[in-house]
Amino acid sequence: MELSKVINKETVKFPYIDKAVEIFKLENGHTIVLANKQGDLANISTWVKTGSLNEDDSITGISHFLEHLMFKGTPSHPAGEFDRFLEAKGAIVNAATWKDYTFYYVTLPSGENNQYLKEAIELHGDMMINSIIPEEEIGPAFDIKNPVVEEKRERAVVLEEINMRDDNHWTTTYDAMNELMYQVHPYKRDVIGTAEVIASVSRETIMNYYKKWYTPDNMITIAVGDFDTEEILGHIRKNFVFEEVKSAGKQTYPQELEQKKPKYAENTKKDINTGFLLMGFHGPKPVNVAENISADILSTVLGEGKSSRLYQNLIEKQQEQIFNVAGATQYEFKEGNVFLIQANFMPEKKDEALELLKTELRKIVDQPISEKELEKAKKKLKVGFAEEAETVSEIGEAIGHCLTVCEDISCHTDYLKTLDTLNVEFVQKTAKKYLSPNKATISILIPGE
Repeated sequence: MELSKVINKETVKFPYIDKAVEIFKLENGHTIVLANKQGDLANISTWVKTGSLNEDDSITGISHFLEHLMFKGTPSHPAGEFDRFLEAKGAIVNAATWKDYTFYYVTLPSGENNQYLKEAIELHGDMMINSIIPEEEIGPAFDIKNPVVEEKRERAVVLEEINMRDDNHWTTTYDAMNELMYQVHPYKRDVIGTAEVIASVSRETIMNYYKKWYTPDNMITIAVGDFDTEEILGHIRKNFVFEEVKSAGKQTYPQELEQKKPKYAENTKKDINTGFLLMGFHGPKPVNVAENISADILSTVLGEGKSSRLYQNLIEKQQEQIFNVAGATQYEFKEGNVFLIQANFMPEKKDEALELLKTELRKIVDQPISEKELEKAKKKLKVGFAEEAETVSEIGEAIGHCLTVCEDISCHTDYLKTLDTLNVEFVQKTAKKYLSPNKATISILIPGE
């Protein structure tokens, strides 16, 4: 079968990498990215632009379930052979599913003349395009309310993961907050899905999902290592030949109305003795680089590390202990980030804890952060950004994240330049836009019967 032609090539200067990153667009829509980094290790990954974002209630969790099943063999390689062959060469083989994407990767020694990397590309390409998802590896469907005793295969593995999440108190708190934040957008669904769906979903439904979304225009394949670009490009094209070229098409999703008043959920759990709190805000889209980085600055100033405001004001300087943990972070999602404040507190002081957090929030919205706080946050973000270029796997992940969540590599290549331009006025403008207490979604989990 004829290889798909390269119709466009883009050369990009990537931070902390000596040689420019090359992005190739093929005629069938497949994107191939090659990044040269000196050393003995290489990474090959493919990012598929689908996750829980493209699910509904009837197939919730199918993206993650499919991720498990992708390793269960092809017509050329039976289940288990892929892992055994690569791990014998010192490879790390894994995958991950999130709201916007699912990605699969192999990190391994390159081998003499990149022989190990080439073999990894052959197996990786075969898995991505030719997975057969055999019925015996899925296991028989059953009613979760009337479970059968027989072996359930991969269904049992995923169902056990779902059960384990019930024991994670932060996950319980997050799920309640997430469900409250979204009324119509598919982000409201949990990536891992529900036990009811995983127990009963059919192989036909899984295969239909696989064929619909694992198309060339929905895949980005990234190779990072010390190699000849033309040689590895040719090898990837040779091993990613799609028999049927279909398009996943451009998707649109229902949008949430602007939140103008707080939302609150309080739940109890009998096996805990402290309180868990998450306060979430709809944040900027990652493609808006300046606002996105400003939110990173705000989370750093507010709640990252022992010098942050939340740690200093709510833990270090408090005369009586109210909080055990208090911090902030930002989750990046293509359709809009989530800014999070998290706290673990003494449950009998719930009201006081909540009011103290709101006070810190009002401060950062009503008053600009100091120049000293801004510069300290910038330095911290630059260090974290530089660390993303230390290994081949981190480089591959940074590129894949940008091209799926931002849909453009410029969100990474412009990061440092944009960071340097931000001032306290712009950061406060971002805080006012997104972090008003009236826009908070609060989820609390406390001890109870």
